[in-house]
Amino acid sequence: MAKEREAAPSAASAGATASTGTTVPVVKWDDSSMGTSYANVCNVTGTREEVALLFGTNQTLYTGQKEVTVKVTDRIILSPFAAKRLQKLLENVLGQYESRFGQLNIGPAE
Repeated sequence: MAKEREAAPSAASAGATASTGTTVPVVKWDDSSMGTSYANVCNVTGTREEVALLFGTNQTLYTGQKEVTVKVTDRIILSPFAAKRLQKLLENVLGQYESRFGQLNIGPAE
């Protein structure tokens, strides 16, 4: 059975009138055909017309190997505008995470 989720209530998702005088539609998320993948590695490539996110898994059993193989399992291609919106969403989500649980350090291990 298809299950739909509505976006969190806000002025934009509640059918409010935007500053331009147009009505903003309510967004419903239909996740009935959604799949789930796990990735512990992500890479990004891009051109003028698109940004490609490559997701995969590094299944290296121990460190110190001279070569590591990452199995790429998913590729998501976005327009630069959608990629910019994704950047802002990730900044907000990670900012909330760090305010609750502390700073994430992604620098090289010392």
